[in-house]
Amino acid sequence: MDLTTLIGILLGGVAVVSTIYLSEGMAGFRPFMNIEALTLVMGGTFCALLVNYPAAQVFNVIKVMKKVLSATPIDMQDIIATFVKFAKKARTEGFLSLQEEVKSTRDDFLKRGVQLVIDGADKEFTQNMMETEIGFIRERHKVGQEIFNSLGTYSPAFGIIGTILGMILMMTTLDDVTQVPRRMALALAAAFFGLGSGYLLFLPMAGKLRRRSEDELLTKEIIIRGVLLLQTGVAPSLMESNLKAYLDPSTRSLIRTSVGKEGE
Repeated sequence: MDLTTLIGILLGGVAVVSTIYLSEGMAGFRPFMNIEALTLVMGGTFCALLVNYPAAQVFNVIKVMKKVLSATPIDMQDIIATFVKFAKKARTEGFLSLQEEVKSTRDDFLKRGVQLVIDGADKEFTQNMMETEIGFIRERHKVGQEIFNSLGTYSPAFGIIGTILGMILMMTTLDDVTQVPRRMALALAAAFFGLGSGYLLFLPMAGKLRRRSEDELLTKEIIIRGVLLLQTGVAPSLMESNLKAYLDPSTRSLIRTSVGKEGE
């Protein structure tokens, strides 16, 4: 579970609730209990998604949202240490000796890349295969990001539509003064729900997906580099220094492999 995402959403909700309560007490929540406004904003946003995207992608939103809320930290130390270990063994025993080692590797992308090396694929073929897979991963991630960006665009728009609709209905019932507060509540509550969901939920989630995608793709770029270096029979120390070059300096100092320990 990604605590930062949950904490951000909860603190945003607490800030709004606290502001209402401190201003008006419990009675201040009554204008926000407007089912018509909520139905218009959320229903309209969902319908706009159906117009813009295939149904399969729209109904995949729940799965994408689970990815936003789940935390899957990438262990760069483990990846670099794995390549250093493979480089050592390949130099002394050959690529075929990695067959058993690669079966226990947890990262499927790394496993497929090293298996290509074991099977004797040439450098160009290995690189093309792995980069093609990265391309498909990038496109899949892009769809999820686009959907949440669209949600963040549509929901404020439907909030404004709800405001306009409420104002029109209010203008048509000016002769009945008792209906004016109800229509005004619809108008303003729709804007609140639309802007609140767009800027507190959907757009930040799109940003979180984009950052997760960037981190995952960087990891896969490092894996491709490691596989290609392994294929050339590079020394373990050079393998380590090459892969660490992809990381920022503060992260490099935290990663310690057996090569680094032996050099102390």
